[in-house]
Amino acid sequence: MSSDPWPHGRVLTDLPVPVVLASSSPTRAELLARLVPDFETLSPAVDEEGVAVDDPRERALRLAEAKARDVTRRRPDALVIAADTLVACCGRTIGKPADREDAVRILEELTTHLHSVITAVWLITPDGRERSCCVGADVRMRPMTGSQIEDYLEGFDVLDKAGAYALQPNDPHVEELRGSITAVMGLPLDELRDMMRGLYPECGEGE
Repeated sequence: MSSDPWPHGRVLTDLPVPVVLASSSPTRAELLARLVPDFETLSPAVDEEGVAVDDPRERALRLAEAKARDVTRRRPDALVIAADTLVACCGRTIGKPADREDAVRILEELTTHLHSVITAVWLITPDGRERSCCVGADVRMRPMTGSQIEDYLEGFDVLDKAGAYALQPNDPHVEELRGSITAVMGLPLDELRDMMRGLYPECGEGE
């Protein structure tokens, strides 16, 4: 894994509209702060179980779209950014764990199998333009014993995390990561920056 996954010197400035992150995730807010110096957050009200799509990329996109549309109804004056992260392993899609027991079962599976982490992003502007992308990475976690999994769950609040783990920079629990580390963390910054610059080419970049 890269020693420094964060971008530097490329913060977007002079955006002509307010920015709203459609998420209650502290990690997504921390990531977006690396790209946009000033934004608000609003939690979307979306029934995730109501999106019955098997393909993980398509499901992530549909969920991100639903979140963006929900928040846009409340903040039509803003550029709304929504995201959804899913894990695909052994032919099935894994979302957030239902409870601690489910988190243990998920981690037992993910620490013994290569899996993919997929984050979809959906943007809606005040004038109705939309952009979206889906970014993934392959992750191999280090094997963990039952007691190590219990220790991990004691140290991290993962019940609101897809795949029941919260990736950290230089994470000792990850053996290999191929792809976007910020996508695995919940918001692919390079792709998001490109979409925002495409929508607002007049905005600048600062330190």
